[in-house]
Amino acid sequence: MEDQYQKQRKELVKSGMKLVEQGLVSRTWGNISVKVNDSQMLITPSGKFYEDLIPADMALVNFKTNEYDKSGPKPSSEYKMHTGIYLDRKEINAVIHTHQMNASTCAAARREVPPILDDLAQIIGPSVRCAEYALPSTKKMMRAVVKALKGRYAALIANHGAVCVGRDLDEAFVVCQVLEKGCKAFIEAEFLGGAKSISKFESWIMHKIYLQKYSKI
Repeated sequence: MEDQYQKQRKELVKSGMKLVEQGLVSRTWGNISVKVNDSQMLITPSGKFYEDLIPADMALVNFKTNEYDKSGPKPSSEYKMHTGIYLDRKEINAVIHTHQMNASTCAAARREVPPILDDLAQIIGPSVRCAEYALPSTKKMMRAVVKALKGRYAALIANHGAVCVGRDLDEAFVVCQVLEKGCKAFIEAEFLGGAKSISKFESWIMHKIYLQKYSKI
């Protein structure tokens, strides 16, 4: 075990339990990673219940080469999606992939979620795009997700779930919560005559102000 990353390993264990407690994942679904240096990330393992995770289960992966120690823990099958995000977004240090209910509903409909709430616009950006469908764990899926995340802190994954990112793990969790709230509001507002969107320009300004002024990262 890389003792210098023990703190991050423990944080991932706690984060896995938070995902379960908040209903964002169940059983072994979803995954979480954190960047630990300029070329490596720690990610939750493949096929293990969150309730059973221990720090040593976290897999250390080189996100520039996708290499990891084959004799150690096996990373989540979606690890290439995480590596693709870290390569594309230098400012991002945490990635959470969820199967949260309302976001998954919007993903099943392949609907882009407009900026209908102030906090959604501020924290996520001027919309939540839906990545084109691709088989899970493929390079095609990774490329689709990276594209949908451009200028955003969350994206839906068609017929699959969602991915949320942050400059640290706490921010990524806030993104998960705001995404679920925004998707729920969008679904229900559609039944009340249609969700009314904030303008893309105003949404973009709010997002920039959040990133540069109000968030304390």
